Amino acid sequence: MSVRTRFAPSPTGVLHLGSIRTALFCWLYARRRGGRFILRIEDTDRERSTPENVEAILDGMSWLGLDADEGPFYQTERFERYEQVLAEWLETGKAYRCYCTREELDALRERQMRAGERVRYNGLCRDRTEARPGVDPVIRFRNPLDGEVVVDDQVRGRVVFENAQLDDLIIARSNGTPTYNFTVVVDDYDMRITHVIRGDDHLNNTPRQMNMIEALGAAPPVYAHLPMILGPDGSKLSKRHGAVDIREYREEGYLPEAMLNYLVRLGWSHGDQEIFSREEMVELFDISDVNQSASAFNPEKLRWINQQHIIAMPAEKLAERLMPFLVKAGLDPSEGPDPVHLAEGFHERADTLLHMAAGARYCYEDFEAIEPKSAKKHLRPVVLEPMRAVRSRLAGLSHWGKTAIVETIEGVAEDYELALGKIGQPIRVAVTGGPVSPPLDVTLWLVGQARSIERLDHAIELIAQRAGQTR
Repeated sequence: MSVRTRFAPSPTGVLHLGSIRTALFCWLYARRRGGRFILRIEDTDRERSTPENVEAILDGMSWLGLDADEGPFYQTERFERYEQVLAEWLETGKAYRCYCTREELDALRERQMRAGERVRYNGLCRDRTEARPGVDPVIRFRNPLDGEVVVDDQVRGRVVFENAQLDDLIIARSNGTPTYNFTVVVDDYDMRITHVIRGDDHLNNTPRQMNMIEALGAAPPVYAHLPMILGPDGSKLSKRHGAVDIREYREEGYLPEAMLNYLVRLGWSHGDQEIFSREEMVELFDISDVNQSASAFNPEKLRWINQQHIIAMPAEKLAERLMPFLVKAGLDPSEGPDPVHLAEGFHERADTLLHMAAGARYCYEDFEAIEPKSAKKHLRPVVLEPMRAVRSRLAGLSHWGKTAIVETIEGVAEDYELALGKIGQPIRVAVTGGPVSPPLDVTLWLVGQARSIERLDHAIELIAQRAGQTR
């Protein structure tokens, strides 16, 4: 049997980390097994489902490259099919109309709670044959009264549920709209889903869904319920931890490859390996290797993994990803170094593309002033003459290349009997405005000869003023 998995988000919200991890595991399992990955939009909650959230889901999936083989399918386009199954089940006795009012059910619940009993529907209308005037009935599934449901979960292992503990679930509301548990069952049956991979908050729904699938005359799919993702403090993952629209990570300059790499490691591992390409994930992933315990979201680890992917990405591809962030930062790529050269120079010093674009600003436009702390520490009178020598020799270079730049600076350091760092750091501060940059030859090469000389002139003037004040 060909493997068929599905990701079935509800457009009552946007995609967050937990949803994407579920989608990723479904996608990887299908890809490794040569199966099919289906995308289904569960939009039956018409009051809370919005076109904007649908777009957010599709956009997020597209950015991450989690391409569906079939879909997206929309549940709101399948109401006729749900009505057909409901009618068949009512006719065959697999479902029944329940005329209990909200007030009666609330009173039942209160009595059960006072008695310390399990809160559940008592089956009052299970054998009712007559309608109740003035009451629009719901439809309930006639769950078996005895026996057990065994879930051989691929993550949690064998989980057993007693049918006697399961009540008759509402599968259609009084206005006729089908409920989540019912539509999921019909969809999984019609779409021939073989493996359902989802969060473990759905585990208690599984025995009821398995009984309903059997009522359709089919064997249940294989289930795998994933543990939760917690915040760094061990509490439920929330917006303050990073449970935000997945596209916000795109806006912050995270690579989709890194996001998937990070998420696949939340609950799954392959030895001590931390960095995975998409191809490696497909080759190595198996749902049976997922850990049963919850995983904690670690933003520092995510940034580190993103940095590793930035470092490993070919410069041409990285430059292509970087371009929108340069533009977003208000920089004109035509007014500075080639973005490919920028990617080569900065890829080891940025953990996001946003960080890289911000750090490279001095390559494209002049800064207002040198950072005061760096100026005080490095632009001291003792380096005035070596800085003048560097400026003069760099201005005289007929070819502005990295080799020529470094040889010039080394020559000045040797002539003045200085350690390279003693002259290198003042040059860096003068040209970039701060103490951190790529290697000095790369930095000056990217900034360009004219800008470098102009900024050295400004720094030399500051040093000279400071020297005059100290005499």
